[in-house]
Amino acid sequence: MNNTFHGNKKINKRIFLTILAVIFLLNVAAWCSTAFCDWYIANIFPAWVNTYGRFMGNFPFSAGEWLLAAGVVLTVLALILGALWAAWGVFNGIRKVRSRIMERKASGAVGLAGVWVYARPMQVSGFRRFSWGFFRFNAWVLLAVCLIMTLTCLILYHASPFSERYFGEDSGEDTSVELITLYNKVAEECNRLAEVMVRDETGMVVYTGGDGTKISLRDSESWRAGLDCMGEDARKLMQQLGDTYPQLAGWYPKPKAMFFSDFMCQQYMQGYYFPFSMEANYNDVMHILNIPATMCHELAHLKGFIYEDEANFIGYLACIQSEDPFFQYAGYLSVLNYLYNDVRKLEAENPAAYEEAVLAVQPVDVSKQVWEDNIFVSEEEWERINKKALIDTETVDKAADVFIDTNLKVNGVSDGAVSYSRVVRLLLQYYRRQQD
Repeated sequence: MNNTFHGNKKINKRIFLTILAVIFLLNVAAWCSTAFCDWYIANIFPAWVNTYGRFMGNFPFSAGEWLLAAGVVLTVLALILGALWAAWGVFNGIRKVRSRIMERKASGAVGLAGVWVYARPMQVSGFRRFSWGFFRFNAWVLLAVCLIMTLTCLILYHASPFSERYFGEDSGEDTSVELITLYNKVAEECNRLAEVMVRDETGMVVYTGGDGTKISLRDSESWRAGLDCMGEDARKLMQQLGDTYPQLAGWYPKPKAMFFSDFMCQQYMQGYYFPFSMEANYNDVMHILNIPATMCHELAHLKGFIYEDEANFIGYLACIQSEDPFFQYAGYLSVLNYLYNDVRKLEAENPAAYEEAVLAVQPVDVSKQVWEDNIFVSEEEWERINKKALIDTETVDKAADVFIDTNLKVNGVSDGAVSYSRVVRLLLQYYRRQQD
């Protein structure tokens, strides 16, 4: 029995080290070969979406959110156990010194020193077995997370970008006139669509789903049904976009609202793609017009487009191709700020080029109604969130910014969180090709 036990330990060690080696080699291959990553996304990655992704999609809630919470709990327990063993090490060192002193005073007698010496193994042997078992379990969990993250996320960072895959060579430089023209197009559509939105008595935009369900306020009875309908629309639009961009074709899971959406608001996050559960998650507390593009954005990650600017662009395209004005408006709003900020940046950093461009095309004024619709979270929700928050929103936001920026840079995105705004470059390339 003892030989069997030691034999199993050796087998487990070999399996552990083999998986660790596979993870290492896959990441080395990803960093060294774009061709490997492209082949992987085209041939292997869809298998994980259609198997593991389908399985996790059966849960009516965000499984990844709770897996993340479980990971936090395991980490805290590991730290506590580590602290206890550190304390025991100090205590045991003091005990040995004291035991030797007492033994010298009472040579041969089994008194207090003997109790200390012989009681210790009986007291801690069970706790030691539990601790080693717990740490071994944690090691396997960490290994599984690293493997899943590699297969469903890390490799994707080193694939060919969307523009290279579908737009090809684009030697043309973006001009100030092109930027303002594109901004005008989006601003004009926002102004137009804002006037045709269905609204409630407070002026809040109302989403009318395919089944006739109308939703606007989070606490309304129809909210959940309306979000489910919105999610189905998002899935259909993404599949439809697959007719133009083949990598986007195929099955999509249901986008899931997060239970801790209030905490997401504190991070100023609209959605998350959890690689370890392969789920598209969205913040259901934010303003309703942010939800459609966010759903499509997160679903884009499940087709191998891991860069945020690409997911922003895909979410925009999916929404504006809809026949529903609500989705169209949400799509145009999703890129309005990026374009507006770039126009203002041009004006501040290169006033001569801006003035020259304005002579050719005058920037459009965005209506007051659009700016009122173009918010992240309503004032009422912010008041509720901040009132019950355990940690100050400013602190959470700063920590989230550092984490996101660091995570992107570690995965080869040199400009970190700034990469979100590169969606403007993709938009310019897209509309330039539309004119060719």
